[in-house]
Amino acid sequence: MSSVPAPKTPSYQVWALPGMPEVREGDDLAKLIAATEPGLADGDVLLVTSKIVSKAEGRIVEAADREAAIDAETVRVVARRGTLRIVENRQGLVMAAAGVDASNTPAGTVLLLPEDPDASARAIRDGLRDALGVQIGVVVTDTFGRPWRNGLTDVAIGAAGVRVLDDLRGGTDEHGNPLSATVVATADELASAGDLVKGKASGLPVAVVRGLPHVVAGTGEPEEGARAMVRVAADDMFRLGTSEAVREALGLRRTVREFTDEPVDPGAVRRAVAAAVTAPAPHHTTPWRFVLLESAAARHRLLDAMRDAWIADLRRDGRGEESIAKRVRRGDVLRNAPYLAVPCLVTDGSHAYGDERRDTAEREMFVVAAGAGVQNFLVALAGERLGSAWVSSTMFCRSVVREVLDLPDTWDPLGAVAVGHPRAAAPARAPRDPEAFLTVR
Repeated sequence: MSSVPAPKTPSYQVWALPGMPEVREGDDLAKLIAATEPGLADGDVLLVTSKIVSKAEGRIVEAADREAAIDAETVRVVARRGTLRIVENRQGLVMAAAGVDASNTPAGTVLLLPEDPDASARAIRDGLRDALGVQIGVVVTDTFGRPWRNGLTDVAIGAAGVRVLDDLRGGTDEHGNPLSATVVATADELASAGDLVKGKASGLPVAVVRGLPHVVAGTGEPEEGARAMVRVAADDMFRLGTSEAVREALGLRRTVREFTDEPVDPGAVRRAVAAAVTAPAPHHTTPWRFVLLESAAARHRLLDAMRDAWIADLRRDGRGEESIAKRVRRGDVLRNAPYLAVPCLVTDGSHAYGDERRDTAEREMFVVAAGAGVQNFLVALAGERLGSAWVSSTMFCRSVVREVLDLPDTWDPLGAVAVGHPRAAAPARAPRDPEAFLTVR
């Protein structure tokens, strides 16, 4: 009885490459690696620590103040806690300290990341192909921390000749279930495998992976490089730290007067209301109410009644019909919005003093608290990537609004908020110097 050979189990090998000398500015890394007689074969992947790439490319700079070097390499701050900064650097990578490294470099200097890690990887790949005649992939690696996970790992910041992402979407798993979101970060997996044998302080900056020829791109195949692994801002759900997200939402809060026809998610508006009712209020009260007009019929019914009341007011003021028509058109921002919210003030729990001065101040406290709630609401909508416009018109016909919306007499409408997806990006806001608004005693 003849035996049937067992199917080959998938496997690969990874080992650190010994014999690399200390790298100095101007060194040709491909020649240094070739001189170690690495025994490379077609289909191998070479993993190169970014530190030696930076040294060879002269990315060592004098920097008595490491923070200043980080500033120079930073495009935007993602999150900050004490002296620790997570930033987006010039290479588009989001990482601690912009990748500026003060280890393994002479005192008084810091090491910056390669200017173009993909180009660095291509130069090493092409140099080894010329020197050794092998078709390999090259990954330039650096150390990253990760959200939600303790510990560091190596990832790919540059790549050449490697299929950096393995897009499995459109396929099925072994049970026939469709794969709709699976894109494997192949280059990062290679980088972390190499880190297991290179180590952080062992003087072994290069590793080789063998046995995975399918990840090496063929001759003439288009190359994406590791840049393709950087998530674009529009797809990044975790783009900012907490305080930075708050500041960006404040900056995004702009009056938007033109909206697309895209429907508004009612859940997003409710989340904005949840933010609104965290505003401060006097006497432990809750002076905010929000009426959400989610149906076109409800919006038109209210706006038609408000328009009629406004026209009647303008005619009593002696305005001509042309002037009236022009003023009424200003309310089109509400009529053209796919969603309306009417914030209201209630003064339940307020104190009655029987003194005009104190009673006026009491109401003003509630109005200020309601305004804080409206501001929270507008900022939260901006955080949901929804545009808004606060329009004061309901404050001028409160009885009409209460009647149409069937609201209690104790609810005072505080304008209306048009909500929708902006038709175009708002123009840049002119900077305001906060010092102009300060008085210090």
